[in-house]
Amino acid sequence: MIVQTRAYARAGLIGNPSDGYFGKTISFIIKNFSARVTLYESPRLSILPQRSDRLEFRDYGEFLEDVRLHGYYGGIRLIKAAIKRFGDYCARTGAAFDRNFSIEYETNIPVRVGLAGSSAIITATMRALMEFFGVEIPKPVLPGVILSVELDELKIGAGLQDRVIQVYEGVVFMDFDKERMERDGFGLYEPMDPALLPPVFVAYHDSLAEGTEVTHNDLRSRFNRKEPQVLDGIKRWAELTQHARDLIVAGRGREIGPLMDANFDLRASLIQISPGNRALVETGRRLGAAVNFAGSGGAVVGCHDGDPERLRRLAEAYGGMGATLIVPEIR
Repeated sequence: MIVQTRAYARAGLIGNPSDGYFGKTISFIIKNFSARVTLYESPRLSILPQRSDRLEFRDYGEFLEDVRLHGYYGGIRLIKAAIKRFGDYCARTGAAFDRNFSIEYETNIPVRVGLAGSSAIITATMRALMEFFGVEIPKPVLPGVILSVELDELKIGAGLQDRVIQVYEGVVFMDFDKERMERDGFGLYEPMDPALLPPVFVAYHDSLAEGTEVTHNDLRSRFNRKEPQVLDGIKRWAELTQHARDLIVAGRGREIGPLMDANFDLRASLIQISPGNRALVETGRRLGAAVNFAGSGGAVVGCHDGDPERLRRLAEAYGGMGATLIVPEIR
């Protein structure tokens, strides 16, 4: 039995990073990029390395380039932690976890630019394990299990948003209301019609990569200290997201641009933004697009009026600064 599963990149349209703080977000999937996991029965439990897990280098320069692109970790630790959490879930629910397997992965999701590459590897791994062992984790519960891999097992600061959209796919409005989360263990996840979104693009720059923990670990400590500015900011992000959701559902998705701009401006008032990441935002704005961070840094999501010439100029401008613009496949 050979199992193959995928999980896709994602972009946070609005509300990010309030998902870890009982806020609200809207995200969409990016099927242009994916992580694929292959799993099959074998005599021993084996995790096979991928290119980003390499341990040999031609010289010190190649080693430094690998560290710049991939950090100090590849996907192996994510898969190991995912297997551990899946085993914990099986133990709690009485599901059988009684066969050895080999597992390997590949991914073309740009690394560490806020497009959820790490959670895609974990999500694809969980899907493969579920199919191989015949275990069904309820759809609303699964994102929390996936989040626990990084948050609890690896101690990496993160929120539910990435895992929800990678499980549900398409476009999803998420309400992480505290009372609901504490009662049910998950939020309200409302799929939305992708056709109702305004014309969107995603632009990313590999050299501006920044791990999600840079944002979340600091913001978490400030949230825990109940800094008034942070608490007010999270409330405001939720309001902007709710307004955007209502406009989209009403068929007025092209009106959400100012809300996206306000989302980023609020973020910039609370969290330090590097000059390169700020340039990603300002480049799009200068050419008439509304622009927000797609995640933790290194990538932005923008919306525009649908003029092909505007999109061409945006792609040219981003290319001129070494970034890549794509039109996301959402479906």
